Amino acid sequence: MGGATRLLATVMALPLVDGIFAAMVLAGVLDTVGGILQVGLLVFGGSAAVAVILAEMEGSPRETVPSVAALGLGLIVLAGIEAALAPTLRGLIVLPTFERFAALVILAIAAKTASARIGEYLPRPSVIVGLGLVASVDLAGASFVVSVDPGLVLRGAAAAGVATVFAVSLAALAPTLRRVVDLDRFRFGSAVALGTLPLSILGLLPGNAPLAVFLVAGLLAFDPDGVRAGWESAEGPAAADGGLDGDPALAERQGGSSGESRAPWL
Repeated sequence: MGGATRLLATVMALPLVDGIFAAMVLAGVLDTVGGILQVGLLVFGGSAAVAVILAEMEGSPRETVPSVAALGLGLIVLAGIEAALAPTLRGLIVLPTFERFAALVILAIAAKTASARIGEYLPRPSVIVGLGLVASVDLAGASFVVSVDPGLVLRGAAAAGVATVFAVSLAALAPTLRRVVDLDRFRFGSAVALGTLPLSILGLLPGNAPLAVFLVAGLLAFDPDGVRAGWESAEGPAAADGGLDGDPALAERQGGSSGESRAPWL
């Protein structure tokens, strides 16, 4: 795997390592089709995967799609295994308390996605998940029972499968998407969508609200005229060198040296 593919693997597998996916499983997010789609698109996929595929990956779709698909197959297997192990924790913790920490960790990730400056002041997601486990452990009524729910394993694998299909589609359509998608807009929009996910977990919003916000974010990020204008007006070394992945507009939006400032809300 090339450097960009390794980076994509890190981005998409991070929820398995940080405990975020296990928190979603225990919070019951995967109990509905909408929840499976939301975890796949927002937790495993999201703006980070989009940015890596569109701004970092080089080569034609014929070269990138097989590596992204292979990465996705591994992700599906690991997600199924973690989904199988997660229910074992149910007998050791107070689930409503842990659900609040699960919501808190998603809010923290959404804030980090929207603003790197805000992210500097927030704890790492793994720290929040760890504190949630400590706060929700019920030693008095604890019972360690190993149980595997085949349905939950399938739903966990399905969430990773949604992320895989999403990533493969991005890789296949990357040449076109680079010309019509504003990455900064999509990043901010997907952060808003991710921020609505904990509110839906806590019952403050309809269950499929995050998915609706994510779709709206994708529509608002569709800006062929703006991307083309940025590409035509790009200046400086980043533009002269072809920018990220040969697209000066992407380089400019990713912090190139053209001198154009980013939008203040970013």
